[in-house]
Amino acid sequence: MQKISLYFENGLFLEADSFGASGTSVGEIVFNTSLTGYQEIVTDPSYAGQFVTFTMPEIGNVGCNEQDMESQGAYCKGIIVRSYQARPSNFRCQEPLDELLQRYNILGITNIDTRFLTKMLRNEGAMMMVASTEVHNEDELKKILEESPRIEEINYIKQVSTKESYIHKSARYNAQTFEYEKPNTDKKIIALDFGVKRNILNELTHAGMEVEVVPNSIEADDIIGKFRDKEIDGVFLSNGPGDPLILKEEQSKIKKLIEAKIPLFGICLGHQLLSISHGYDTYKLKFGHHGGNHPVKNELNGVVEITAQNHNYNVPNNITEVATVTHTNLFDNTIEGLRYSDSPIMSVQHHPEASPGPHESAYIFGEFRAML
Repeated sequence: MQKISLYFENGLFLEADSFGASGTSVGEIVFNTSLTGYQEIVTDPSYAGQFVTFTMPEIGNVGCNEQDMESQGAYCKGIIVRSYQARPSNFRCQEPLDELLQRYNILGITNIDTRFLTKMLRNEGAMMMVASTEVHNEDELKKILEESPRIEEINYIKQVSTKESYIHKSARYNAQTFEYEKPNTDKKIIALDFGVKRNILNELTHAGMEVEVVPNSIEADDIIGKFRDKEIDGVFLSNGPGDPLILKEEQSKIKKLIEAKIPLFGICLGHQLLSISHGYDTYKLKFGHHGGNHPVKNELNGVVEITAQNHNYNVPNNITEVATVTHTNLFDNTIEGLRYSDSPIMSVQHHPEASPGPHESAYIFGEFRAML
């Protein structure tokens, strides 16, 4: 391990030890309360541009493996942990977390008080920071941070979206056989890739939909043409990183899909973009929702589901003018799910594919299949 220095936009300067990649990175710091699944978090494209502080103190114990990758790479700026375990022990382990971080140029920060950092973020909110194994002068780090763009000024979707269209080949992963189920589909949809997680695609396929994943750059008219020619039955709008308000091209594209009356389903960023495209701008939460233990109430049947969350932005309460609230976060009563009144459109803020319950929210994919 080598020394790493951290500077936060509130003026805090800290020193710690590093693992993973070396270098200097600037990003937004958030905290995640999940007890397991660190590899899935690191490889979730929605964390692009962010440092993730884990409240779980021991990270690295089970290593990493190909099956737990949520995307083709890893896009977060870095991870911050209390104690990093460099010698993993698990029969599925193929490499230690350190090697994965090095491969994707992600900083690992350890031997630091993550409880203090979490309390700071809860009190002051998510903020920008810089971390470096090269620069250790506080004034120099402050200058780097002040001269760097903020996360809400960067469109990270261009980095995380697929460059070419492809058909997703696998369904749900079977934890008993350690194999993926074979698809059995009777409908076809397009998944508009803003940074989609692999497990979302697995659940869409498991629910009976053949999924063609397309780049974010695809034109709305191309999608509408496929729908009118009955080549597809609907469109999925994926999760992804960053501030949805700056994504003007995506908003324009979705407005056209709404006008074409195509059945739409959005998760996380897709959920937020649907709100904006209906004329209801999102707002930023103080420190966001990041973790695998958030209770969400299904307002249609009264059932409480334990959900996984990863977002800093939320839809406004007055969206009830055009949609019905289907799910509510019981931590802060923010909106977690919507059904739009005059269109075949549904969306959720949480991640029903992430299986913290483990599958108690997976029915949502079946509801989209029934809408087609």
